[in-house]
Order: sequence, then structure tokens, then C-alpha cells
Amino acid sequence: MSDNLVFMFSGQGSQYVGMGKELYENYEAAKEVLDKADQIMDFDLKDMIFNGPEEDLNNTKNTQPAIYTVSAMVKAVLAENGITPAAAAGHSLGEYSALYAAGVLSFADGLKLVRRRGELMDQADPEGKGTMAAVIGMADQDVEAVLEKIDGIVTVANYNSPGQVVISGEVEAVSAAEELLAEAGAKKVISLSVSGAFHSPLMEPAKEDLKNTIEAIDFKDAQIPLIANVTADYVKESSEIKSALIKQLNNSVRWAESIERFKEDGYEDYVEVGPGRVLKGLMRRIDRSLNAYNVEDEKSLNKTLKKLK
Repeated sequence: MSDNLVFMFSGQGSQYVGMGKELYENYEAAKEVLDKADQIMDFDLKDMIFNGPEEDLNNTKNTQPAIYTVSAMVKAVLAENGITPAAAAGHSLGEYSALYAAGVLSFADGLKLVRRRGELMDQADPEGKGTMAAVIGMADQDVEAVLEKIDGIVTVANYNSPGQVVISGEVEAVSAAEELLAEAGAKKVISLSVSGAFHSPLMEPAKEDLKNTIEAIDFKDAQIPLIANVTADYVKESSEIKSALIKQLNNSVRWAESIERFKEDGYEDYVEVGPGRVLKGLMRRIDRSLNAYNVEDEKSLNKTLKKLK
């Protein structure tokens, strides 16, 4: 283990059909994880991850267990190669993978929890009233000032990096915000194809059920430093971790601040563990002096191992 290595876990939107397949076919540690997940789930998770169809994989109730499982596969392969985290954080859904990596949750409990979270988030907005959009090239406070002028529900869901936030809320309110933000000087405003307004008040209907599900699961204290999305600060005790996780559902993900916090404490190496390279990309915008890698397949694994060993 490197003393200053942070594992960052991918969030929703990083999924793709075929993710993790190479690792499954070449590494026993990865195969064990997915086979175990397949036994726990009430549907053929492996088939959906490897073969799709894409629209099924993109449904949040399936996306969440799929990404969680592939992230755990990558984590297992890294551990087999002697790479373990000194600290951890995850982006939104990725926070659950970070909890597993920090010894807070068992793999099986985490998997059941993200499946339930996905179902609840899916049910929270059955009519598709909510949506999300990425805002590029505008200061956080300027985005917030524009959102305050909008009638209806629209809020900042993710503070991803300087000059990049994601807004979330009612379709009409987000649409009105997109126009005003463009007028106010945003370089780009990109509508996201998501199945709901995540990290916004529209997720409130799912909160009570999620809270009950979380309360019923055995959480342990974190074994390594762990930063929570909603506070951008360290959480250690199981009770405070549960509380932060419940709040996370309808509150902002403070990702850029979380990375800044790690940096202040001397962490220099960061590996995105799981599908995609979104978090690795954000690292360039947050602070180019930090070393950012990702592992999702054999090529990226070998490249990262070479750098870290």
C-alpha cells in the first residue's frame, strides 16, 4: 500500500456494456466477485453487464449494482497485485463502493443496498418529472445565483471541479436554467440522459425507505480515512457514515472539495477504481499536480501498476 494512495470509485453514468469482461476472463479474483454478485442478485447481472441491452443496463436500478460489482472486481484485482488504498471516496453511487473498500460494509450488504437504492430512485420519479444538466465554464456561486432566479425546483447536484457543476430538478426548471445559464456566460450547458433528478429534493420520496434499509444493515467504523460526499469531510463512526449516506440522496455531492481535502492532507496518488475515466478527468481540472490513474481493464491495470509499483 502506498501511504498516500486514494481509491476513487466511479459513479453512475460510467457504465457501458462489456465493462469488467476482460478482468473476469483473466483474473480469478475478479471472477469470484462477479460470480458471488450473480448469486445474490435476483436477475442475471453478469449477462446484463457483458451483453446488455444498453437501455436495461442504463436503468438506475440495474446500473447501480452493475457499477458497484465491477468496481469491486477491479479492487480485488488491485489487491491481488499488492495495491490497496490508504484512503477512499466515491462519487455519488461510488460512495457505496468506497464504504466497502473502507471495511464499513460487507460486499453482499453493499450490493443489496445499491440495488434497493436504485429501485427507490427509479420509483421516486415515475412520471419522469426530473432531469439533470452539466454546466461548464462558470463559477459555482454564479451558477447558484442564476438558479435562485428560477421558478420551480432546480439545485446543484454535483460540484465536480472548478468550472464544472451538474444541476438537477424539474424538467421545466432545468430547461429554464439552461437558457439563463447560457445567457449568463456558461461555456456549455449539456442535458444529461438520466432517469431522474438525482441529489435534488425530487428524491425526497425515496429517502424514508432508503433510511430504513440503511438502518437495518450492519455498518462498521471506517478502517481507513474516508471522505463523505455531503460534508467533503472525513467520516469514521458507523452512525455518522449512515447519516451522511442518507443525506447524500437529495443533497449535493461536494467532489472538488473532497479532493482538495485529501490534497491538504498530503495524498498525492489517486486511482479511479471501476468503469470509465470520469473522475480521472476531473482530477486534471481540480489539480494537475496530483497523480491520477484509472483501472477498468487489462491495459489500464498494467499501465497503473507500472506507475504505482
